[in-house]
Amino acid sequence: MIGILYRPIVTEKMTNVQEKGLYAFEVAPGATKIDIARAVEKKFNVSVTNVRTMNCKGKTKSQMTRRGKFQGTTSRFKKAIVTLKEGDKINLFENV
Repeated sequence: MIGILYRPIVTEKMTNVQEKGLYAFEVAPGATKIDIARAVEKKFNVSVTNVRTMNCKGKTKSQMTRRGKFQGTTSRFKKAIVTLKEGDKINLFENV
């Protein structure tokens, strides 16, 4: 379970749906839904009812310089959207 949850994904869209009990995390690429649910339950002491995962592709980036054009890609990652039991909450900013 160590190293499954990398970081929470805090965007405007995800903060709007936190009232419904949905939270998003960047997770390890090899993590399964069961592993993610257990890691969230252990770390935040909440009950997980549903886990949805998606693999996000890296974006292609290019930069023009005097020496020519450089191309590369950003890294790919796996995202998990976790639904909590009604009444449970995760306070992401309590240890800031």
